[in-house]
Amino acid sequence: MNYNKKSVKDAEVKGKKVLLRCDFNVPLSKETGEITSDKRIVASLPTIEYLLKNGAKVIACSHLGKPKGEFKKDLSLEPVAKRLTELLKMPVAFSHDVAGEESVMLANGLKDGELLLLENLRFDPGEEKNDTELAKKLAALGEIYVSDAFGTVHRAHASTAGIAAYLPAYAGFLVEKELAIMGGALDDPKRPFVAVLGGAKVSDKIGVLTNLIDKADTLIIGGGMAYTFLKALGKNIGKSLLEEDKVVLAGEVMQKAKDKNVKFLLPVDVAIGDRFAADCEKKIVDVDSIPDDWMGLDIGTKTISIFAEAIQGAGTIVWNGPMGVFEFPAFADGTKSMAKSMADSGAVTIIGGGDSAAAAEQMGFADRITHISTGGGASLEFLEGRELPGIACLLDK
Repeated sequence: MNYNKKSVKDAEVKGKKVLLRCDFNVPLSKETGEITSDKRIVASLPTIEYLLKNGAKVIACSHLGKPKGEFKKDLSLEPVAKRLTELLKMPVAFSHDVAGEESVMLANGLKDGELLLLENLRFDPGEEKNDTELAKKLAALGEIYVSDAFGTVHRAHASTAGIAAYLPAYAGFLVEKELAIMGGALDDPKRPFVAVLGGAKVSDKIGVLTNLIDKADTLIIGGGMAYTFLKALGKNIGKSLLEEDKVVLAGEVMQKAKDKNVKFLLPVDVAIGDRFAADCEKKIVDVDSIPDDWMGLDIGTKTISIFAEAIQGAGTIVWNGPMGVFEFPAFADGTKSMAKSMADSGAVTIIGGGDSAAAAEQMGFADRITHISTGGGASLEFLEGRELPGIACLLDK
């Protein structure tokens, strides 16, 4: 896939109506409807401010939640318009429809350096169907399209892919950064290149594993998915998470890594619990000694040291998926040590969104990581080497 896309800086935006796709999918309080974290709004400000400063008329749009093509008051983007008004210290107009009469009227009335936010794109059933009519209506509001919602680029929706058939399409700063850093890590990584994969299931990560075996020098496997690999090695894994139908595949992946001379590291000891609960009894045992009725919930102390050592000399580290059930404090050590080892490594460090990003933030290491991706699903597909519709549609440099 070509990651070398034209940026908003390559577009002549002065006096132009720019349709800007943002990711304002923010968490809202069920009780008050207030925004509980404005991180995603803040992340989009550099692109918005650049466009406003350079005299564009900005028409921002986003989805929020899963309204399934219907108007749902509790998923309206109106609170986002209010928050943008506060952050930008300027009035932000809000349209109560997606690309209807009010949107057309407000968009036509914009002056240079003004901002309009459209209502939740997913209130229109055409958005998730990548409906041509909706894509045309959205395109008719602007003259240039800018994509700055990396978290949605793996979806072919009307506002992420369909619209690019009707307007010249550029990358915003967030998308540009994702492409530069993650694309660079895959195409020309500083070596040794270490990939760390965790999380629950092998099936979620098999595409990533297959793609990274051809690129990485070392693969480190933790989390629930490790037990399917241990089972493939003939270990007794007790009641640990297992994907029975992926055991053969796990064996093939290990063989492929061996054939390609890729170092493949699995846990040598694990933290186990007698049941799946935060207050369960905990023990640390070697992977050969998991009792039948116990389950592995984190990597053990020896494994933590081995994984940390493998990371120390790395040039590039990509991490996707926690090492254990980090939501239970007793089983957060593996994930915490991984975040700390990455922060201390001096390597180019990339966390591919999702739970590992949440863990690094929660544990206070986020500011020492080179790049934390803003899109869980999108970064996973990116690491798999798949073509992302919302990137493929942007203009090539």
